[in-house]
Amino acid sequence: MSVSSPLNIFVVEDNAWYGELLEYKLAQNPDNQIQRFTTAQACLAHLHEQPDLITLDYNLPDGKGDEVLRQIKERLPEVAVIVISGQEDVRTAIGLLRQGAYDYLLKDEETADRLWNMVGNVRKQLQLRRENDRLREQIGQKYDPGRAILGESSQMQHLASLIDKAARTNITVSVSGETGTGKELVAKAIHYKSARRNRAFVAVNVAAIPHELLESELFGHEKGAFTGAISRRIGRFEEAHQGTLFLDEIGELSLDLQAKLLRVLQEREVQRVGGGQPIPFDARLMVATHRDIAEEVKQGRFREDLYYRLLGLPIMLPPLRERGEDILLLADAFLRDFCSQNKMAHYSLSAEAQAMMMQYPFPGNVRELKAVVELAAVLAEDDTIRPQDLSLRVQGASSNTLNATAPIGNEPLRIQVANIVQRYLDAYQGNILQVAAKLQIGKSTIYRMAQNNEVRLR
Repeated sequence: MSVSSPLNIFVVEDNAWYGELLEYKLAQNPDNQIQRFTTAQACLAHLHEQPDLITLDYNLPDGKGDEVLRQIKERLPEVAVIVISGQEDVRTAIGLLRQGAYDYLLKDEETADRLWNMVGNVRKQLQLRRENDRLREQIGQKYDPGRAILGESSQMQHLASLIDKAARTNITVSVSGETGTGKELVAKAIHYKSARRNRAFVAVNVAAIPHELLESELFGHEKGAFTGAISRRIGRFEEAHQGTLFLDEIGELSLDLQAKLLRVLQEREVQRVGGGQPIPFDARLMVATHRDIAEEVKQGRFREDLYYRLLGLPIMLPPLRERGEDILLLADAFLRDFCSQNKMAHYSLSAEAQAMMMQYPFPGNVRELKAVVELAAVLAEDDTIRPQDLSLRVQGASSNTLNATAPIGNEPLRIQVANIVQRYLDAYQGNILQVAAKLQIGKSTIYRMAQNNEVRLR
């Protein structure tokens, strides 16, 4: 075991000789902090010191192992407790494991060595949990509304207020707005500000999954449920248990799946395809769409009862063209991030470029703005971005070479992505490795796009 990963260990053993033996073995890692107790009450009185691991003798003078374990777990649910007993009773061992014991050891000449190996496993799991906690904290900071939802306009201030209110409860949130306005970003901001922040955030783009596979994707399936179901698969509702499930483009859901989704939300349980056992779940639901769902209900394309079930707290995201000076604020933030990631000096927008961007309607909204300023940083001759570096299609204005080749407009996202890749290919004379590195995508992605005639290689 690495001495760089110490543990705070309690050894609870009333037999002085055996307790010294366990302490001696565990102290072979000099960084471990070990305290030895001879009674249950002494151990319980020191739980505020937050031990990482407790070795617990099953027969203590003031308490049986199962009762002591219960009290420990009530106060420290995450602590690893290894119960050590001189009695070989399978039923007792099973009962302790069900109560949350990490493992059960019999007292014999090999116990200390087996304990050493178990402590090594506990250490690895603890390191992994701490790393996950650290990453969750970083992600939570990334999606903090103050950092992720940039803008000083009145619309964005109102949005920040709604995010705060949504995060206080488990109310369903329905986010609407044009493509590229940041609907998933808002959902993540709510999740990482809520009490569920340490649980999973599971996002599903309903429009991106073939209809025949969507039910299995959402609810899971049992082995043999259909051709190709070679093993059991849990669905996204189960994955999001105790966390948040975000269903993007919910307006694309077919009527038959709408009925099944309604039943799932009413019963708070799912049934895998091909399975007969209902599975309860506890997931906070958030949905998003660029469609007018109320109009879809009028046209008979969306169930009215499901509409009201999903409505919850409605959040409407404003298009970028209505956010005024936020355009320049966001552009500067995107430039800073792009330059930092690519180890470039910070770029700035000239006054003419700023004026040009303020006049542009940005049909692709924030997503388009990000693509435009990143490409401009690549094309600029120095650290100042000028109008000729901006790949914008402005009504009545002359287009630069890249504009004429592949303008950004109201095309589907797939085509807009292909346009951006093509522009980088043109700017870098077809150097696929450079383009892949700049766009942070795999070179195989570019080759596949070329095979599908979405981009041209030199």
